[in-house]
Amino acid sequence: MQNIENIVEDTDKWRKLSARVLQGELIGRDAALSIINAPDDDLLDLLAAAFVIRKKYFGRGVRLHLLHNAKSGMCSEDCAYCSQSATAATGGAPQYPLQSADEIAAGAEAAVQMRAARYCIVISGRGPDEETIHTICEAARRIKSRHTSLQVCVSLGLLDAAQARRLKAAGVDRYNHNIETSQRFYPEICGTHTYNDRVNCARAVKGAGLELCSGGLLGMGETPEDRVNLALALREIQADSVPVNLLDPRAGTKLAGQTRMTPVEGLRILAMFRFVMPEKEIRMAGGREAVLGPMQPLGLYAANSMFTNGYLTTAGQGHSADMAMLKAAGFTVAEIQV
Repeated sequence: MQNIENIVEDTDKWRKLSARVLQGELIGRDAALSIINAPDDDLLDLLAAAFVIRKKYFGRGVRLHLLHNAKSGMCSEDCAYCSQSATAATGGAPQYPLQSADEIAAGAEAAVQMRAARYCIVISGRGPDEETIHTICEAARRIKSRHTSLQVCVSLGLLDAAQARRLKAAGVDRYNHNIETSQRFYPEICGTHTYNDRVNCARAVKGAGLELCSGGLLGMGETPEDRVNLALALREIQADSVPVNLLDPRAGTKLAGQTRMTPVEGLRILAMFRFVMPEKEIRMAGGREAVLGPMQPLGLYAANSMFTNGYLTTAGQGHSADMAMLKAAGFTVAEIQV
């Protein structure tokens, strides 16, 4: 398959680029970088071109995801952005041990009420021990017995192949493990595990037959080239779903003083991911309210899914506000066909 390495410099370049993508061509590094570095005056043309791709594969539907924080705080890892990190001095992140299978399964009822396509179970920590795997598998079985159409996604840290197979057998549909940033920049944000550790986990997930949810966090001080390299790496490992998080710096973390990106910058990032991974689920994830603000609806011209009702340790704008936003912008809640 031919790679797109350059784009024609004219007033209709973004529409022409989206047409080539829809013909099956792959965005190359230079073309992706051109999107990231597009002039502010090109923003609406760029989003319109991204929407042509998004509409082809997803129409105007938006898949909703509900996060459930099943174990919070007390993490051994030193990720620079995270308020649950062992090195964070936030004092504000909740701390509690792993919930029971009953408690985790009960949380799925909220996902059903909010018409969420997926219920996302997340725990803090480097990776799961035997008790955690057993509890999560039991919770997944209970959820699936009650709600056969609700997809279950779990995020438990670094996973090996045997653990991935057990989750699959219990009814888990998808596993989240973000690679976060480019290989070059990764040592700047984490020293307790490596970029390759994360990639190897993603490969174990795919090898077990689970869908892979893997994305990143943008705005940590990385370069435009790092952002493009992250997108290309996610395409290479065949991520099925890509959460695009935009850094909203947390007090007490190593990145507390990082300047928040502009809304236009965040929208260009979302557009770039849509062009690079045209058929994949691109999600407006953490930081969308803080970074995009009133321009959030424009993000849906590139993204086709989003979290609703908040995140792991921070509140979002709320489910009611999310529904009002979708309706006002002419988008609809998408259902998962099983």
